[in-house]
Amino acid sequence: MDKELQRTINELHIYEKKILKALKELGYEATPEKISKFQDMDIKAVMSAAGSLESKNLIEVHKVTDEVISLSQTGKKYAKEGLPERKILLLLEREESVPMGQIKEKAQLENSEVKIAIGWLLKKKWASIEKGVVKITPEGERAVNEEYKDEALLDKLLEKQKLLLFNPPQIIKEGFDILKKRKGLIHIKKEPKYTLKLTNKGRKLLEMGFDITEEATQLTHEQLKTGSWKSLKYRGYDIKAEHPDFYPGKKHPLRRIIKEIRKTFLEMGFTESRGTILESAFWNFDCLFQPQDHAAREMQDTFYIKNPKNVQLPGTDLVAKVADAHETGGGTGSEGWGYIWNIDVAKQAVLRTHTTCVSARFLAENSPPLKMFSVGRVFRRETITYKHLPEFHQVEGIVASEDINFRNLLGILKEFYHKLGFEVRFRPAYFPYTYLSTECEIYLPEKESWVELGGAGMFRPEVLEPLGVETPVAAFGLGIERLALKQLEINDIRMLYKSDIGWLRKLPITKGISLDE
Repeated sequence: MDKELQRTINELHIYEKKILKALKELGYEATPEKISKFQDMDIKAVMSAAGSLESKNLIEVHKVTDEVISLSQTGKKYAKEGLPERKILLLLEREESVPMGQIKEKAQLENSEVKIAIGWLLKKKWASIEKGVVKITPEGERAVNEEYKDEALLDKLLEKQKLLLFNPPQIIKEGFDILKKRKGLIHIKKEPKYTLKLTNKGRKLLEMGFDITEEATQLTHEQLKTGSWKSLKYRGYDIKAEHPDFYPGKKHPLRRIIKEIRKTFLEMGFTESRGTILESAFWNFDCLFQPQDHAAREMQDTFYIKNPKNVQLPGTDLVAKVADAHETGGGTGSEGWGYIWNIDVAKQAVLRTHTTCVSARFLAENSPPLKMFSVGRVFRRETITYKHLPEFHQVEGIVASEDINFRNLLGILKEFYHKLGFEVRFRPAYFPYTYLSTECEIYLPEKESWVELGGAGMFRPEVLEPLGVETPVAAFGLGIERLALKQLEINDIRMLYKSDIGWLRKLPITKGISLDE
C-alpha cells in the first residue's frame, strides 16, 4: 500500500498537491472557490486538478445545483415603476370605475400591457368588469396600501440582484410561483455548486507527506545543451491512466466493401462497365428472355416510372429478334414462350431491378472474348425489414469466349469468393435467362451454416442469339448488402444505412476489408 501511495505521490501534479494541502488546512472539506483563494490559484486550474484527484480516489467531488433568479430588463422596469395592474388599481382608487376603452390612456399603459393587466386584476380580485366598465373591489381597496407577493419579490430582486431558490422564505416562494407564469420578467439560471472532500486514501497520502516543488515535464534545448537537466526533478507518469477514445476518419464500411469487390474483379482481368438506373423494360426484362407476363414485372415487384412513362428502344433489328425469340424461339431450336410479344410493354420505363441489364447492353456493343463486371444500385418493391430493402447494391459479371463453360464459371466464382475470404459451394437453381443455373453459398464458421449470396449460370441461346453473340457466356451476380452483413457480423441490413455514429466508430477499420486504398 505504501509503495502504491508513493507512486501516486510521484505522479501528482503541483496543482494536485496544492489542493490536497489546502484541504488539510481547511478541515478536509472546502469549496473550489475557497481553495482558489487559499492557494492563490485560478479557479479553472482548481477544477481541472480536482477532476484528476477524483479519478485517483484521493478526493470526492460533491455537486449541488442551485436555481438562481434575477430580473430581466422588463422586470427591472416594473420593479421601479410598478406592475401594469398596480397602475390600474391606483387609477381605480381615484375614480372607482373606468370604461375599458379609457384604461390605456388614463393608466398610461402600452397596448401590449392592457390585456395582461386586466387579466391579473381579475386574478388578484382587485377589480371586476360589468358592461364594459372596470370597477374596484373591496379586495382592491385593501390592496392599495399592501404589497402583493409578486411585487415583494420584484423589490427584493431589485435590491439583491439575484436570489437562490434553495429553501426560500414562504413569501419569496409564493412570489416566484406567480412571476414564473409571467413571460419575460425574471431569468431562471441553474448554478452548480461543488464541494471537495478528502477520502481516506487522500488522508493517508497526506500523512506520508510530500513537498510542493516545481517539477519538469519537458526539456528545453538550453537545458540539454548546458546539462542543467541533470539537476531537475521530474514528475512521474501513470502509463495506465485513462485516455480519451480516438476515432480516426474512415470510409463507410459499405463503400469499402464495394471498393474491395471492384479491386478483386480488376485483379482478375475484368473490365468495368456502368449502366443507367432508369431502364426500359426491354433491356431489364425482354432482352433477358423474361416473359412479359412474368410475376417479377408486376407493379408489386417493380418500380414503374410516370415521367418518362416510355423509353426509346434500340434498333428495329434487335427489337425484332428479341420479339421472335419470345414468340417462337427464333433460330435457337427453342419454342419460345408462345405468345404475341407487345412492343409497348417493352417501352415501359422502370428502375432497374438488377444489373444484368448492363451485361445485356455490353454484349450488344462488344464482341467476345470479353470479361466484364458492373457494380450499381438496383430497386425492387420490397417491404423494409431486417433482411430486405427496396434499394440495394448488386454486382454482376460475364465472361464470353469460345471455350468458356459451366465448370469455368464455377472456378471463377470460387476464386472470387476465396479472394474475399470465404469458402463457397454451389447448388442447382433456376433463372429465366440462364441454363445451367446455380446459387452460390458461403460458409460461416461462427454459425456453422451455409448462406446463399448470389446466383450464376450460362446465358440461354434465346438471350444470346438476338444480341449476335455466338460464343458461350457465363454470368453471375450477388447482393453486396448481404455480403456486407456477413463480413461486418451484423444481423440487420438497415444498420448499413442508419446514421449510427456509435456503431461506425466501433467498427474495426480492417474488418474483412483490405487496407489497400
